[in-house]
Amino acid sequence: MNRIVIALVVAVLVLLGLNSMFVVKEGQNAILLQFGRMVRTDYQPGLHFKIPLMQQVMQFDNRILSLDAPPERYFTSEKKSVNVDFYAKWRIADNAAFYRATGGDELQAEQRLTPVIKDALRFEFNARTLEELISGGRKDITERVRQQTDASARKNLGIAIVDVRIKRIDLPEEVSESVYKRMRAERLQLANELRYTGQEAAAKIQADADRQAQVLKADANRDAAKVRGDGDAQAAAIYAQSYGQDPEFYAFYRSMAAYAKSFKDGKGVLVLKPDSEFLRYFSDPGSPKR
Repeated sequence: MNRIVIALVVAVLVLLGLNSMFVVKEGQNAILLQFGRMVRTDYQPGLHFKIPLMQQVMQFDNRILSLDAPPERYFTSEKKSVNVDFYAKWRIADNAAFYRATGGDELQAEQRLTPVIKDALRFEFNARTLEELISGGRKDITERVRQQTDASARKNLGIAIVDVRIKRIDLPEEVSESVYKRMRAERLQLANELRYTGQEAAAKIQADADRQAQVLKADANRDAAKVRGDGDAQAAAIYAQSYGQDPEFYAFYRSMAAYAKSFKDGKGVLVLKPDSEFLRYFSDPGSPKR
């Protein structure tokens, strides 16, 4: 009987000894509670001791945690609605404040943190146009939201907001169609303007080319007429010189040229008197001119 009692006492002492020790792992924080009241909140990783049965230990994750909320609909400054999908990165910054605000429950912390971030996003989206949001205003928005929510979360929840990111911004289905039609109309208008501008430029180029062609043709005709006139003058001078040297031979040569031109195709028919001057060299080339 004494042995049983001793064994029980030893077992109780061992259990009490084990219950008086606890280990804080790397990446965790811990607070010590005594009848629900916080006694200590600054435990570092390692082996620590507590009063068994009277004191309890609550450990928290010290790593960065993710809050991935469902998409939320916001309105821009133009009263256009957009669906915003975002996420946030947070960690516990103050163990005592976190325990007092959430009882150490991470799920409850996220439930309280989500509306804070959504309200900050709503304010930023309401102050910007849709064009500003699409053209690159996300970084400014997320940084402002992080700063605002971090200050509030540290004060009320003991949480530090590490980062806030917008994954995507989508237009609602009913808005997407109208935006697509408006963008298509704008593109068609721009295409028509470019087409008309091109046609106008082409007409100017064509008109300028026609004008230059007319100028070149006129200059060519002028030069040709000048050359032709010079040639005719030279030919007349040659003819006159030839006629002065041998009038009879010149007359004979001109008559032969006229015969060749008149009977070139072999089908011509001339009706002339036998004593016609044109037939002079057919009857007697050496006879004097009558």
